[in-house]
Amino acid sequence: MLRIDAHQHFWKFHPVKDAWITADMDVLRRDFLPEHLLPVLQENGMDGCVAVQADQSEAENDFLLELAAKHDFIKGVVGWVDLQADNVAERLDYYSQFKKIKGFRHILQDAANRALMLQPGFKRGISLLDKYHFTYDILVYPDQLTFAAELAKLFPNQRFVLDHMGKPYIKDNEIIRWASDMKQLAACENVWCKISGLVTEANWKTWHQDTFIPYLDAILESFGTERLMFGSDWPVCRLAADYHQVKAIVGNYFQQFSISEQQKLFGGNAIDFYTL
Repeated sequence: MLRIDAHQHFWKFHPVKDAWITADMDVLRRDFLPEHLLPVLQENGMDGCVAVQADQSEAENDFLLELAAKHDFIKGVVGWVDLQADNVAERLDYYSQFKKIKGFRHILQDAANRALMLQPGFKRGISLLDKYHFTYDILVYPDQLTFAAELAKLFPNQRFVLDHMGKPYIKDNEIIRWASDMKQLAACENVWCKISGLVTEANWKTWHQDTFIPYLDAILESFGTERLMFGSDWPVCRLAADYHQVKAIVGNYFQQFSISEQQKLFGGNAIDFYTL
């Protein structure tokens, strides 16, 4: 079975387009392209990846599709469309011709309206995804998890995956409310969860393996091994850890599980979810 990194990014750094990369994130202020990632994947025994949008534009889709066409190890692309646009059906129809576009994402975590995903226009866009077998990546902060659960309940046939475990406040040792909301979200059987982005939610300098155990315990209890998938969040993870360290956090936690469960976590579930 292929070993798949279910969540990483590429970009050609531009200070205006990538304004989210602030001064304290200097390590990310350069280009990150397939030729930089491939040797890292190979060193870590990974066979392929899913490239996820980092910029909210259709130009980003063109960029990622061009990379995926040239590099077979990029097995899928999660792009962006304006789900609230009047012509969203037309745009989805257009993207359905590209086999490597698997789904879409909106950067909901930054939305001024914390419940943007429940607005009529947004819901209309979500309602059209399943027709084309597109997935949807949910990128939110913990204060939006209850809205995400409401969205998932409204569209039981739509496949959703939560990015970065909903970005728990690991640095502040907050877990109770997040764990409760995760359980509510996981009760929707059409929702999966990516074990990704952990190190960047912790203290970048002082995290250690044990830091993450309560959070991993909580998502395992909520989602089981059938709906979890490993994602490195490379290169963003480099703010706090290298690729090997990120993979080891997850690998060490699941080392007592069966080989088949580990295979699902490190590839099988991503292959099923994204139809790679």
